[in-house]
Amino acid sequence: MTRTIVVGPLFEDVWPLAADHLRELWAERGPVEFRRLDETPERLVNVLDEPSEVTELAALGAPVTETDAEQLTALESAFVMTESMYAVDADAHERLEGRGVTVYDHTDEGFWAQSVAEFGLGLTIDALRKIPQKHARMIESHDPWDLDKLNNEVPGANGHQFADDPAFTNGTIAGTRIRVAGVGNIGSTYADAVASLGADVAAYDPYADEPCFHRSGADRVCSLEVLVEDAEVFVPTVPLTDATEGLITAEHIHALPEGCVVVLITRAGVVDTGAVRERVLAGEIALAADVWDEEPLPLDDSLLDRHNVIHTPHIAGRTRDANKSWSERLDAHFRATE
Repeated sequence: MTRTIVVGPLFEDVWPLAADHLRELWAERGPVEFRRLDETPERLVNVLDEPSEVTELAALGAPVTETDAEQLTALESAFVMTESMYAVDADAHERLEGRGVTVYDHTDEGFWAQSVAEFGLGLTIDALRKIPQKHARMIESHDPWDLDKLNNEVPGANGHQFADDPAFTNGTIAGTRIRVAGVGNIGSTYADAVASLGADVAAYDPYADEPCFHRSGADRVCSLEVLVEDAEVFVPTVPLTDATEGLITAEHIHALPEGCVVVLITRAGVVDTGAVRERVLAGEIALAADVWDEEPLPLDDSLLDRHNVIHTPHIAGRTRDANKSWSERLDAHFRATE
């Protein structure tokens, strides 16, 4: 009986910390054959010591051909990724299932929900307080210190107690009307976080059941039209699928109140980005985004370096913790069948 992990270079590029953590987890249950490859093999069995003794297999960026499947005679359970490091190799899984092997799907993306949700919380606070803009301006001049106010002639005045932008939603999360579209892994985690800080949270998700809303701490609303009409912060967190592409239409974006902050942390394709751009460039709404309609954004893009835009380069889910969670969730599948 052999538990085997084969790691190709493509997987290492995408998930640089996951394979080693999976190896540690599997080692808790006994010896592990671990193969880290410099090149993607044409056939998996060529890199294994005894293919006929492998009972559990994680092929991460390594193909499992029909010939491989024929030689993996003792295989009981498997997970295979070949070309995409975000999806299983459906053909390989089908041929293994045909031989009685249990195969696991591992694409619910819950592994990076905490990282993305926390990043969304950070973007929200950044947008409310304009933290990145203040940071950048402090390097260039003393203007952010508001020296005229700091040197107030009134004894003890030393400045004034307001430093936010009144043109947009500002101040604390507590008491702010935050509206979330989608209460899946990311949306419910984000909603729960801002609710715990005292936000007035409402959410819309036609695919979620009542426990999802209860877990998120959000009030359930019946439509996107109702969700956007009083939003001070609007956060669409649905994943991008054929059903959700363009879910947030131009009409929804134009219905957002002036001064609203739009936070984008899943995929830009779920919203009408043209309408977002139009209103942001007109100074009507603010944008805090980690995902974009074009990536990377051109250096001359009009959204960059604006007073009403917080921008990051699609990094919300790229953490050590997401790598570890990826491995732990995959390991849980294998342990469940022991």
